[in-house]
Amino acid sequence: MLRATKGLMLVTDVGFVVYFAVTGLGLIPLEWAFADYANPLMVDWNWSFLWIDLLASFTGLTSLWLLRRGRASGPSLMLVSLVLTMASGLMAIAFWTLRGDFSLAWWIPNLYLMLFPVPGIICLTSQPVGSRT
Repeated sequence: MLRATKGLMLVTDVGFVVYFAVTGLGLIPLEWAFADYANPLMVDWNWSFLWIDLLASFTGLTSLWLLRRGRASGPSLMLVSLVLTMASGLMAIAFWTLRGDFSLAWWIPNLYLMLFPVPGIICLTSQPVGSRT
């Protein structure tokens, strides 16, 4: 069950870093940007995700490294990463819902962030601590 989650985590965690690098360099075409992309308040909102996303990425990539080495702390750190990733997606979906903005271009990636961790979280929290890998 966790094999798919590990692969999705790797792609997602690298994706977080790439997204903020691309955003910081101003490489997102305006036609792909979210509503009010140039509004300073929306810019701040977007950058407010930097810390949770990078923390999710750091804990996720570290957990994958620890799991490959058979370290006991790997599954716990993986759980932290999955919860942070899910929270990030949920925060964005809640925001877009409150604004009444239902652009699939931004809903789909954030629904992915919110939903892909669920099976892994269930798996990690339903197994005895010693058998989580």
